[in-house]
Amino acid sequence: MSPRPKVGLDLPTILEAAGEIADHYGSVEVTLANLAKKLNIRPPSLYNHFNGLPGLRKELAIYGLNQLYGELAQAAIGVSGDKAVIALSRAYVQFARRHPGVYESTLMAPDPEDGEVHQAGAKIVELTLRVLQAYDLEGDQAIHAVRGLRSILHGFSSLEQRGGFKMALDADESLLIIIRAFLAGMGD
Repeated sequence: MSPRPKVGLDLPTILEAAGEIADHYGSVEVTLANLAKKLNIRPPSLYNHFNGLPGLRKELAIYGLNQLYGELAQAAIGVSGDKAVIALSRAYVQFARRHPGVYESTLMAPDPEDGEVHQAGAKIVELTLRVLQAYDLEGDQAIHAVRGLRSILHGFSSLEQRGGFKMALDADESLLIIIRAFLAGMGD
């Protein structure tokens, strides 16, 4: 006799559990076996929601990108110009701090060219472009600025997660100095 399906087990519930595993133990520990154990189900039950481990990794990447987008959008509400860029930057780094495994999963999608993954990431790019509109950037220059800001924020978050900022200096103050330098360079 097979076990009855767990009531309330849906994709958002599964992804929340996968995110908890990723944040506490690292994204490599998000496996079908570990996730099934956490949810108290059999691993084959997960196939009702996605296609194996690659499907889980894809869904977790989309979940993480959507969460990141939500936090960035919230931070950008009601501010513009430098204040918006600073707020967006702080929100990005705070997300990576609170959700290190989920953040990492956004970078590890099995196929970044996948339409759904691309769409979730594109929302973040579009939001950042809107925030940067105050600097009168157009076309390629706007995309270069988005790439530059993302590179700063990802590099900062990645170094911080790997213990690269052990000096007795406030990391948030360092971030602010870096973002202000980026903004000063926007005028060039």
